Amino acid sequence: MKKVFSILRILGLVALAVILAEVTLETGEESAFLAYPVLWLIIAIILVIAVAIEVSVHSLQRVLYKSLTPDAQARYDNAVAIKKQKQFHWWKKKYKKLLDKKPIEAEDEIILDHNYDGIRELDNNLPPWWLYGFYASIIFAFGYMLKYHVFDGTSQKEEYLMEVAEAKEAVEEYKKNAKGLLTANTVELLTGEADIEAGKAVFTANCVACHKADAGGGIGPNLTDSYWILGGGIKNVFNTITEGGRPGKGMVAWKTDLKPDEIAQVASYVLSLHGTTPADPKDPEGELYVDPDAKVENVEVEMKDSTSVEINMGYEEE
Repeated sequence: MKKVFSILRILGLVALAVILAEVTLETGEESAFLAYPVLWLIIAIILVIAVAIEVSVHSLQRVLYKSLTPDAQARYDNAVAIKKQKQFHWWKKKYKKLLDKKPIEAEDEIILDHNYDGIRELDNNLPPWWLYGFYASIIFAFGYMLKYHVFDGTSQKEEYLMEVAEAKEAVEEYKKNAKGLLTANTVELLTGEADIEAGKAVFTANCVACHKADAGGGIGPNLTDSYWILGGGIKNVFNTITEGGRPGKGMVAWKTDLKPDEIAQVASYVLSLHGTTPADPKDPEGELYVDPDAKVENVEVEMKDSTSVEINMGYEEE
């Protein structure tokens, strides 16, 4: 029994050290032992010290016991036996009280008159632990009735729907901030210098063969004018790069080669070239694209004849 308690003390000390390390060290969601591997060494040292202390204490007790006279040893053994007996009696008393059972020698007091082929029935009381549990269930049922049937508490279905809605909001918020989950619907124009430079690097490595280094157009169309075959703007350009251009025209889908954040960067770089002057620009292709969200800078109205007018709207450059 002493060995069992010694092992429990050692394990308790190590567990306490682990809990203190996790609580006192701020490492976010990461375990302290992953953030600071040296803690494993510290725990090992604590374990060795704890084992050494336990072994030393037991060795000292044996030495002191052997140094006693035979009469002193006998008195010591007798005292230990009495202490163990008292402890056992205390546990037995508590166990008996918890079950509220009659001892075998007193079963004649609670035996019933029923006799089933020699089998007799005892009229034992219900165990107190069972009664306490039953009373607790009555109290719980009363509180449950008040909350859900009197004060109209939130039902399980309503709680489920609320949690699902919260989870959807969390997912959408995560998608907005996670570059790796960008789509044509969530992408936004990037204007930061680092993103533009990254987009230029992607363009140089993958796009110059068809669009030339200055984006003036070669096999592919000119990307610096306001005419677009599949629509301009960050969302359309992102979708064109991701899914590819018109079938049979050579523009492949880059979604298998480029990450969504890289596609957003190269699309933003392409749009940053709008209005530049290539060395040998290709003739415009497609249709004039006007950003529906662009701000109108000025409006010119010209009377063509008595029945028609021409409206020219100037848009601010984004």
